Amino acid sequence: MEVGLTVIADNKIGVLHKLTGIISKLGGNILYTQQFIKGDNTGLIYMEIEIETEKDEELLLNAVKSMECIKEVELHNTLKKIFGKRIIIIGGGAQVSQVALGAISEADRHNIRGERISIDTMPVVGEDNLADAVASVEKLPRVGLLVLAGSLMGGKITEAVKKLKEKTGLYVISLNMFGSVPRVADLVVTDPIQAGVLAVMTIADTAKFDINRVKGRII
Repeated sequence: MEVGLTVIADNKIGVLHKLTGIISKLGGNILYTQQFIKGDNTGLIYMEIEIETEKDEELLLNAVKSMECIKEVELHNTLKKIFGKRIIIIGGGAQVSQVALGAISEADRHNIRGERISIDTMPVVGEDNLADAVASVEKLPRVGLLVLAGSLMGGKITEAVKKLKEKTGLYVISLNMFGSVPRVADLVVTDPIQAGVLAVMTIADTAKFDINRVKGRII
C-alpha cells in the first residue's frame, strides 16, 4: 500500500537523513519526495511511501513523531490518489486557455465517474523558454500527456519533444501550427478546445478513445 507522509520539521542539518533512516528501518520504500522551507526556521517534507500493512503505517507515524526535530506529522492519501494523472498544456496564453477550456470540461465529466485527472497550464513564449519547459516535463510527477498550444513552434522545441518522447513514451498533442513540432507530435488538432477534450480522453480509463488509431493524423 502507498501512503502520503507530510512533516513540518526544524530547518537543520540531518533532518532528512534521520527521517529516511526511520523509513528504511521499517521497510518502507520511498517513491517520491519534495521539501521546501516554510519560514520561521521550519521546513515541509512530503513523501509518498510504499509500506506492507496498516500496522506498518501506525509504526511509521509513531516513529516519526518521536523525532525531536519534528513539529507536526500527518499520514494521508498520496497526491497521486488525490489529483491523479496530469495533463500539461504549454504555449501561448490565448491558445493555452482554449485548450484548458476543453480539457477541464472533459476532465470534469470523467472525474464525476471516478477518474482523477488534473490540468496544469503554463503560458510561455520564446524558443529557448519553450524548449526548457518541454524538457522539464520529464521531471514532473504524474504526467500523462503534453499538449503544445501555439502558432509557431520548431527548432529546439522540436528536439525537446523528440527527446521527451524517447525517454518517457509520453503522448504529445499539438495544435495545427507553423513549424516542425506538429510533425513529431502523436496527433495534430486544429481546434484548441477539441485538443483539450482529446487529451483527456487519451488518458482517461473511462474513455474509449485510442490515440494510437489516429496517430500521425491532422484533424
